[in-house]
Amino acid sequence: MSVSELISNINKEDQTIAFAVKKSIPQITLLTNQIVDKLKIGGRLFYIGAGTSGRLGILDASECPPTFGVSHDLVIGLIAGGDIAIRKAVEFAEDSTNQGWKDLQEYNISNRDVVIGIAASGTTPYVIAALEKCNDHQIITGCITCNENSPLSNTAKFPIEVVVGPEFVTGSSRMKAGTAQKMVLNIISTTAMIQLGKIKGNKMVDMQLSNDKLVKRGISMLVSELNIDLDEASSLLKKYGSVRKVIQNYK
Repeated sequence: MSVSELISNINKEDQTIAFAVKKSIPQITLLTNQIVDKLKIGGRLFYIGAGTSGRLGILDASECPPTFGVSHDLVIGLIAGGDIAIRKAVEFAEDSTNQGWKDLQEYNISNRDVVIGIAASGTTPYVIAALEKCNDHQIITGCITCNENSPLSNTAKFPIEVVVGPEFVTGSSRMKAGTAQKMVLNIISTTAMIQLGKIKGNKMVDMQLSNDKLVKRGISMLVSELNIDLDEASSLLKKYGSVRKVIQNYK
């Protein structure tokens, strides 16, 4: 195929992903309700995976604090092989049947928490064994996989199966499967944070003001919400440090 043909055909495959996710909405809803309930009583959300799946979980977890102003300890991503595996593949790390549970135990995992195993194939030993141990300890388990009736789906109490079909490059689950997993993770974490009151209207009022772009966005929010001018909004934001605190204290 030419470059143009390759791009067009990859895009054609990608267009099917959202429809596959849509079919899984009932499953996503069941798991997300469990997550919200646990987070409201002080629990945490864990993502655990290997390779691309593990990296996607870490990505979603790492974006929750700056977006929603929550602690880095609320949503936690774990990957087979440890942090080095985020950038470089660690050979055979995903084949361990005891390391996943050990990794979770480092965070003093308890039955107030929820653990989501992420694996496109649904066969990753590191993930499956970790969820089996969680089940033994009455910890709520979910999963995101792209195969029906996989060992992972049969292990998780609240499985999510997004069947995207064969990849454009056979077996390259970083493509459609990875995109589907990213979409589901976005849905789960965003919905949970909205339910926890971390959004006002559709605005990120708890976001961390970690760069000039976000400071400007915060000022714009305050101008719109409080009907004040830019200078006053800027002054108030500097004083209180967050959009929410300004809104709460403005008189």
